[in-house]
Amino acid sequence: MTVIEAKHAGFCPGVRAAVETAERMARKYPNARIVTLGELIHNPIVIDSLAARGICAMEAEEALALLLDPCMGQLIVIIRAHGALASTEARLRAAAERDGRLLVVDCTCPFVKNIHRIAERESAPYASAPDTALGIIFGDPEHPEVRGIRSRFACDTVVFEDAAACEAWCGTDQARQYLQKTVIYVAQTTQKLSECKKTQKIIEKVYTNAKIFDTICNVTENRQKETEDIARRADVMLVIGGRGSSNTQKLYDICKHHCALTCFIERPSDIQRHLFKPHICVGITAGASTPDSIIQEVKTIMSEFEIMEENFAQMLDESFKTLNTGDVVKGVITSIGMNEIHVDIGSKVTGILSFNDVTDDPTANVAEMFKIGDEIEAIAVRVSDIDGVATLSKKKIDNANNWNEIVAANASGEILTGRVVETLEKGVIVVIKGMKVFVPASHSGLPREADLKQLQGTTQRVKIIDINEQRRRAVASIREVLRAERKEREAAFWAEMEIGREFDGVVKSFMPYGAFVDLGGVDGMVHATELSWKRIKHPSDVVSIGDTIHVFVKDFDAEARRISLGYKTEDTNPWKIFTEKYQEGDVATVKIVNLMPFGAFAEIVDGVDGLIHVSQIANKRINNPAEVLEKGQEVEAKITAIDMENQKVSLSIRALLAEEEAAEEAEIIAEAAEEAGVEITEEA
Repeated sequence: MTVIEAKHAGFCPGVRAAVETAERMARKYPNARIVTLGELIHNPIVIDSLAARGICAMEAEEALALLLDPCMGQLIVIIRAHGALASTEARLRAAAERDGRLLVVDCTCPFVKNIHRIAERESAPYASAPDTALGIIFGDPEHPEVRGIRSRFACDTVVFEDAAACEAWCGTDQARQYLQKTVIYVAQTTQKLSECKKTQKIIEKVYTNAKIFDTICNVTENRQKETEDIARRADVMLVIGGRGSSNTQKLYDICKHHCALTCFIERPSDIQRHLFKPHICVGITAGASTPDSIIQEVKTIMSEFEIMEENFAQMLDESFKTLNTGDVVKGVITSIGMNEIHVDIGSKVTGILSFNDVTDDPTANVAEMFKIGDEIEAIAVRVSDIDGVATLSKKKIDNANNWNEIVAANASGEILTGRVVETLEKGVIVVIKGMKVFVPASHSGLPREADLKQLQGTTQRVKIIDINEQRRRAVASIREVLRAERKEREAAFWAEMEIGREFDGVVKSFMPYGAFVDLGGVDGMVHATELSWKRIKHPSDVVSIGDTIHVFVKDFDAEARRISLGYKTEDTNPWKIFTEKYQEGDVATVKIVNLMPFGAFAEIVDGVDGLIHVSQIANKRINNPAEVLEKGQEVEAKITAIDMENQKVSLSIRALLAEEEAAEEAEIIAEAAEEAGVEITEEA
């Protein structure tokens, strides 16, 4: 077995300095309380080692709260290599000046510090008008390093996780508004170099005057190039590091692209023996958070496996042509009977394979599955030299191979598909590649109190999360797959987000100030003032839980994951409806909605009221509108004035009464003239 180890594998200078500083603080201040802002590095073994020395991870608020205890002694807060938010660092510095018990130790990687300086320096001139410049960051928006970098910009910012997201955003109206403005580009230090170059080209094409800064750490760059070269030559690649490490994940992606059999090794115990065969080439690389001791332990285990394989090969040669129970054999089918298959296994005994030992599928037609002359692999379950027969089982060897595939999926993180065949009290059983795998209720993807029986008979995509080699048992998670898919959907959602975008969403919940709407995995909020043109007491006055409503984006904050939605439109504006239906001089049927000493308010259309002054209610003097009118009463009124600027309407009942009296008087005169035989002309 040939082993190629990357020269740049393991701790990078920044991470090594952070770990050594933490250990030095523990030695120098044995009685101090030492905490780190978040996990110091993405490696569970190192984190466990630091925890054993009393160094644990905390958020800034938790750390500062310790100072409220008057009995608290020396407190040391270590800022990890990823750095911290600018506001968090400022709060810690201010607290240290106020309280001598607090010591802040900055272990931010020099490369990350450099990006902080670039962001602060280049964006400072635009602090008073943040929308006149744009900071573009290539990296994981949820990564603490990227969040820290973003907090240093004094202008607008946007984060892209890959070139595709960048290209999609550059075609939006939001992107075009920065065409004539200053654009500053930086990248997360551990990003994949090739993807970074693609993103830079897109930015340079769209923003010809963009300021491009190459900020990927040269250690990361060398590590990625070396890893790619090894992966092209290796049969098996081992990527050693924490699963939460961004740079280790990038190394795994690079290896997987060039070497199909790539395994993520978080702990030395994750190594699978079946991967190592004679005459293969094994490549080893490790992330920046992986200490040398773990790399050496992996190499030691590999050496032990190689020795075991050599011994096994020697034993196999020594036992040639000797068949024992449990041996795996390959043979050629010589005949197919009604219930069994005869196999020539190259031994002094004949292999007999009953149909029951071929497959667990009761619907399978074994006679159609095989024909004479086919090569078949099976395991000997009983050998009788006296009878000259070896009873074989294909099911067992298939199960063994399928188990190896499940073990390999555990190492690589591959998503598998299986069918739920049984519901238990604490989970469900999923059959994957013929193997039964347990999915705990907490990993079922269902709410805590949900009935697990609804999964019965369904096909599910799962991720293997635990393996028991000795008992050949595997534990899987549906929830992990759903989370990953949801994260991908959310990333795509935010990459396409822009003001004015329209959605058909489902009303999910209420708060007194608005309604939350599910837009497809991401929630937005319609404020109560955006639900209706008129004042409402509660959102449920307009919409109900479960309603599908058409909304549009008024504003959003991708970093805070907040979306403000609009629901009411100009077409539903009561004033617009009123002015399209009525004009001055028109007569309308109105409803009295309020009585005041100076007059009555009447609803003309839903949402628009008009005032009938007390002097315009009757054709005689009245002291109070209540003498003539009452709430809820419908009356005819004339629209005497419309104030478009202030959206006010004046009404009059008296005007209609005067017109009525004039009409009655004219009718009386006409009747009298007719009786007298007098013709009344228009002039008369």
